[in-house]
Amino acid sequence: MGRVRQAEKNIFFGYAGNIVIIVMGLLQRTVFIALLGKTLLGVNSLYTDILSMLSLAELGIGSALNYSLYKPVADNDLEKIKSYMRLYKRAYLAIAGVIAVIGVALIPFLPALIRDGKGISDRELVLYYLIFLFNTVSTYFVAYKYSLVNAQQRNYIQTNIATVTRIVVTLAQIVTLYLTRSFLLFLLAQSAIELIQKIFVSVYFNRLYPYLTDRNVRRLDREETGVVVTKTKALMLHKIGDVARLSTDSVIITYFMDVDWVGIVGNYTLVITYVSNFIGVIFNSVISGFGNLVATESREKQHAMFRVYRFFACWLYGFAAVGFWLLLTPLVAGLWLDESWRLGQTVLALILIDFYLKGGRTVLVNFKIAAGVFEQDRYLPLIQGAVNLILSIAGIRYIGLAGVYVGTVVSGVLANLIQPVIVYRDCFDRSPWLYFRDSLKYIAVIAGVLLLMLPVKAVVMTRVTIATFASMAVIVTVAYNAVFYLCFKRTDEFAYLWRLAAGRLKFLRKG
Repeated sequence: MGRVRQAEKNIFFGYAGNIVIIVMGLLQRTVFIALLGKTLLGVNSLYTDILSMLSLAELGIGSALNYSLYKPVADNDLEKIKSYMRLYKRAYLAIAGVIAVIGVALIPFLPALIRDGKGISDRELVLYYLIFLFNTVSTYFVAYKYSLVNAQQRNYIQTNIATVTRIVVTLAQIVTLYLTRSFLLFLLAQSAIELIQKIFVSVYFNRLYPYLTDRNVRRLDREETGVVVTKTKALMLHKIGDVARLSTDSVIITYFMDVDWVGIVGNYTLVITYVSNFIGVIFNSVISGFGNLVATESREKQHAMFRVYRFFACWLYGFAAVGFWLLLTPLVAGLWLDESWRLGQTVLALILIDFYLKGGRTVLVNFKIAAGVFEQDRYLPLIQGAVNLILSIAGIRYIGLAGVYVGTVVSGVLANLIQPVIVYRDCFDRSPWLYFRDSLKYIAVIAGVLLLMLPVKAVVMTRVTIATFASMAVIVTVAYNAVFYLCFKRTDEFAYLWRLAAGRLKFLRKG
């Protein structure tokens, strides 16, 4: 099956899975807020971020191993695949141990971090945290097996397993909340079901790839192991920097303000994350295709495909950013929840700027992963992390919640300026000027549509109702895509996407 067909299959199941996850996630969160309130919602979000920070123990091994598997998978070299998978397994078992030890060592600091638990005892906080820790550690006993199906461009297998698990977990947690009103049993329900899922995954992949259970496995030679080690060291720095930039906001907010604010911000970021994941299905589904492209095609072909997907990413993420600015607050603090969950416009603006900047470099990052370009910018994430921490801590002291996201935006801008230079130099052997020129064009069009829509919103949404919300959503969708089409319909990137879409529709009509 070709790269495009595999990507289509991954995208189809990815979208189906994301629709289910969005519906189930919003339902679960609504019930959670109604029955348990802001404080426990904040604790839930805080612990999720803390465990995300602990996962830096992976040190980028996953991405390094996925990169190493592309060629053996393309060549159907089973012996080499077995060798890499054994290395992967051993590495992840070690990672599980490291996370467990560090996680337990953090327990004494939890009461100092959550200084106002509002009736939640220190013992309860520790117990909740240990359940989160168990869920994270146990994941690493099966996570390495997903790398093989992903290297084969069969990401839909992981997606489908995650979707079914999410449905079962959500239903079990909602029933548990209604019957018991217990956060502890809410967490235990998730933990038990996910443990069953991990056992199933282990058995399923052993049957799907029986050679993974072979005991006769050749050791990788020093050169092959050295490539993995070198790339892992570089990715380790990326991981640490990313954690310092992306997973520390809730900790800073909890320490300097109140854990309730983590829950309030979390409602906005939840919706943003769902939409981002929905868009990301397209681009994450082609990472392995990029890996195959790098292994088999010329740099000219690689650059042409990079520009196509980058154009599409800016189109979609720009559309989402404009829609969020106009509709996210009416959705969260109008249709879904009440005014007490409203977030300030300055904070929202900074969150959305970072959302677009990060989305705009999605294809850039994915291509770097596929091409194995890890070492060249290994210190950049550390610089980003330091900038984010310094500016966020200083910002929250002087301007409040918005200050946290000033650091996030500034640190993100650094990547948008530096990473294109590296990719264009090392992957395409070209000047990055074309990349930055395109960036300015996309931003100008997106800003123009937003300015056009602001007075329209003032007229259409004098009151927030389902009817006015739906009307504004339709207007934004038509206006944004019409303007983008008129501005870029003559470009090679749009022409390629149009031919691809037309070809797929023709295929469907025949089927």
